Amino acid sequence: MDIQASLNKFAGLQIVVIGDVILDHYIMGDASRISPEAPVPVVSVVHDHYVPGGAANVANNLSSLGVPSRLIGSYCNDSDSERLNQVLTSHGIQLSPIGQQDGATTILKTRVIAQRQQLCRIDREARPHAYSLDHLAQDAQFLAQISSADAIIFSDYAKGVISDPLLKAVRTHIITLPKPPLLIMDPKPKRHLDLHGMSLITPNRTEALQMAGVESSPDADFDDAAVCEAIFRAYQPDKLVITLGAEGMLLSENGQIIGRIATEAREVFDVSGAGDTVVAVLAAALAAGESLKQAAVLANRAAGVVVGHLGTAPITAEELLNT
Repeated sequence: MDIQASLNKFAGLQIVVIGDVILDHYIMGDASRISPEAPVPVVSVVHDHYVPGGAANVANNLSSLGVPSRLIGSYCNDSDSERLNQVLTSHGIQLSPIGQQDGATTILKTRVIAQRQQLCRIDREARPHAYSLDHLAQDAQFLAQISSADAIIFSDYAKGVISDPLLKAVRTHIITLPKPPLLIMDPKPKRHLDLHGMSLITPNRTEALQMAGVESSPDADFDDAAVCEAIFRAYQPDKLVITLGAEGMLLSENGQIIGRIATEAREVFDVSGAGDTVVAVLAAALAAGESLKQAAVLANRAAGVVVGHLGTAPITAEELLNT
């Protein structure tokens, strides 16, 4: 596969990312003693690190691969949104102002890391209804932004942005366009959204089992044919890519299984954000005209790189070329 040729095509694309925008905060430090107050480690902070998370990490992966994109998500006028915008701007990403909300905090996930091990995560967020963007369904600026897209990625972290009214508004609008964009969903099945009309759905193993309506425990059997058949019957996507961790990816198109491709991960250090990388690369490759198998091979290579990084980090064009 000519990776450089694929990357060259990416620069001519326009992809819109809609979803739950998160600011990821890493407190990096050392822990060499136990607190006298409780049986917990005392962390001496070395530095703080902020990176795009959630849907913002999907946009960050696109930006790192040279894909022009727009990011639409819900955020608030607070100090965390100011920092989020600074981080996004430094990565060449513009957060659309149409997503600014009143009355809720910008979503912040803080992870405490000592000796390259995560000790805990602290989440700051409001209830899902506070992040709803349903009011954009008939917004002229929103419809204009999605009209010019080659692909639209719905990045659902179950925080409240992705909803049935918003999905319906997008589906209804794009059928009026001369060239409708691809609709790509990274789903959260527990939300029971109407996912009909998707060009591609990208669940992980557990999510795929939930979507198929079968047991989704970590040790549950995974019957490729039965799971794919159930998902196509229930949701009718054009394409389906199921990420299976160490077992690679399962590909299916038009209800027919193409097969599995093996993982390319050399060392798995942190899987944070790997799903964002996969959906970003799949979307870019498919929008650029690659086949599902070619797109999945590229996404699989990208995932194999990012799981070797500490924390949420995007794939870069240089890393992809050197795999």
